[in-house]
Amino acid sequence: MTHTKATLPVKICPICQRPFTWRKKWQRDWDNVVYCSQRCRRHTRSSVSHHD
Repeated sequence: MTHTKATLPVKICPICQRPFTWRKKWQRDWDNVVYCSQRCRRHTRSSVSHHD
């Protein structure tokens, strides 16, 4: 299964609101990937309070 960059699936990170694209290391678990990075994943466990 070959992909061009334009056809890769994209998700939006709920923490930073940035789009991130499918990566080969996530190919078996893409449906369960929620965060774009470990940093955003760690952010959910700590305080999720946003300063408005």
